[in-house]
Amino acid sequence: MEKGTLIEFRLHGDRRLAVADRQEGKTHWIVVDDRGQSHTLHPRNITYEVAGQSYKPSEIPSFLKEVEQYIDPSSLEVAWEILVEDDESATVATMASLLFSDQSPPVCYAAHCLLSDDKIYFKKKADHYQPRPAGMVGEIRHQLEVEAQKLREQQEFLTRLQQKIAGEAVEWQDSDRHKLEIFEKCVLSPEFASKFVQETLAALQRPQNPEGAREFLVDLGWWSPHENLFLRRSQIPVHFPHKVIEVAQRCLDIPPPTEDPNRLDLTHLKVYTIDDESTQEIDDGLSVENTADGRQRLWIHIADPTRLLNPGDELDLEARRRSTTLYLPTGMIPMFPPALATGPMSLVQGKLCCALSFGVILDENGGVAEYTIHASTIKPTYRLTYEDVDEMLQLGIEAEPEIEAIAKAAQLRWKWRQSQGSISISMPEGLIKVEGDEITINVLDDSRSRQLVAEMMILAGEVAARYGQAHNLPLPFRGQPQPDLPSEEELLQLPAGPVRFCAMRRCMPKSEMGITPARHAGLGLNTYTQVTSPIRRYTDLLAHFQIKAHLRGEPLPFSAAELQEIMLSVTSAAYEATLVERQTNRYWALEYLRRHADQVWQAQMLRWLREDDRLGLILLEDLGLELAMSFKRSIALGDRLEVQVSHADPRGDAIRFRELVNQQAQAAAT
Repeated sequence: MEKGTLIEFRLHGDRRLAVADRQEGKTHWIVVDDRGQSHTLHPRNITYEVAGQSYKPSEIPSFLKEVEQYIDPSSLEVAWEILVEDDESATVATMASLLFSDQSPPVCYAAHCLLSDDKIYFKKKADHYQPRPAGMVGEIRHQLEVEAQKLREQQEFLTRLQQKIAGEAVEWQDSDRHKLEIFEKCVLSPEFASKFVQETLAALQRPQNPEGAREFLVDLGWWSPHENLFLRRSQIPVHFPHKVIEVAQRCLDIPPPTEDPNRLDLTHLKVYTIDDESTQEIDDGLSVENTADGRQRLWIHIADPTRLLNPGDELDLEARRRSTTLYLPTGMIPMFPPALATGPMSLVQGKLCCALSFGVILDENGGVAEYTIHASTIKPTYRLTYEDVDEMLQLGIEAEPEIEAIAKAAQLRWKWRQSQGSISISMPEGLIKVEGDEITINVLDDSRSRQLVAEMMILAGEVAARYGQAHNLPLPFRGQPQPDLPSEEELLQLPAGPVRFCAMRRCMPKSEMGITPARHAGLGLNTYTQVTSPIRRYTDLLAHFQIKAHLRGEPLPFSAAELQEIMLSVTSAAYEATLVERQTNRYWALEYLRRHADQVWQAQMLRWLREDDRLGLILLEDLGLELAMSFKRSIALGDRLEVQVSHADPRGDAIRFRELVNQQAQAAAT
């Protein structure tokens, strides 16, 4: 190479031209570009030499201008068609002659540019360019078209995103849903990395992390600001499959007859259903019947959804998959399609309803003296709320003596269970509801009406379990091992109420489920199963299947082994549902406290979580919420204090309080 030679080199991937100025050492050359900037190059960095004449750096722009008129990539296709037929290769010079009938320096350089940029027709071998086979060219063209289409779709998708965020109306494409689901996956599974998501967020100048992706989905309107990520991460189905909806509709269109000669007609009884006002799945009702010998028979009527399904059919398998109705502050996710659960499955006031009815006569102490179980037909008389019943009990309404009779029976039952060793723990519980953007938290009262219903449901569970035990039926029996409670002396040293109950609760072992009877220590019962919520709890539905088949004298639908296997899968799904409920309730509790950061809350110290770190568990009495708090002073169990929220981050699951210390507390601290 000589001084004045025009050469091409690459700078940061871009093609550049410069003129050789002088040699540097034995191998390197110093070249000068059209801007007058010097570059030191090794010969291997030089990608092309323009032969034929010398140049000055100032002549480079005019040279490039002359080259530009020959740059037409489509012209290579003509040359390829000529050369591929004879399988001939070409140099830059022969290509210049073939394309432009000219071998002048600008034309040869134009040919070089076309060939070096070409990815379709030619492949370089040394100083020659070999035409690719026709099949390979076709494949490369297809790949490039696919890539170009992807690029266009990505750009169009990006445009729609920008328009949507700007508040413009956007018509989403079918492919957009899949793309946005990739964003969802990046939020729900932070370990999942997506180049597509990273590039899209970068193009939109957004943080390229899971939180940035979540905020993007919220701004897009794809997710709500309080999207339930716990529910989305779970395996809990939110929507019912189309086939299940079809089966449910057939049940509505052609329901089985309510009148059945095999059912006991109890329509003469006055039936009370007692629930929260918002309850839609009404699965239990209560009655009292005076017998001929002057005694009273309690009737606990439970909804009979099994009349609308068979073991193993679409409705049954879907309910089994869900395992339970999920109750969230924002609403419920039912175990059965809502039209069925709140319609023909429920005990609806004023309508003929099918039920599984438990008739019980108590002895003078509250134990079960006699019982009977029947598939029945009832006609619910009154739909009452807990508040209605409390008011009726308080006023002693003479027109409804049955309510008072049931309440007295419930009190007798409670005392009997106490004599059998039951363990009563009564902690305040906050019920969180979210409607629109409004959050409310109400503390559930342990009222007479709630105690009444609870005792009757426990009674039905005991009777069902005794029936199963007497007839050797495999049922989902529930038991609880005897807890190792603190001694009476230790409990008396603790303040009565929530602090003492909290200490007892810590000692309570988890309840267990099996196919054979077992004692339930917490309830004080030697055998127990749950049968009172078959619309919203699948294990109750299993018990109904088994008991009803035995009442009809038919083979049981589930053997012991089959029942055990089903219970394992159902309890696993139910545990996940409970976890989602707990996480969701905590999220909304923290969000409520975040919105009320200026409010002063009355709190009570329940117990130490880590005493060495002064981390305790407090009860916000007005809300029924138990939360952790760090203390900066000495404090005793049961002490009451006033606190305010100093930091709340529902997404980060973080809450911190500060104590409003009065003079007395300050003196105690010093």
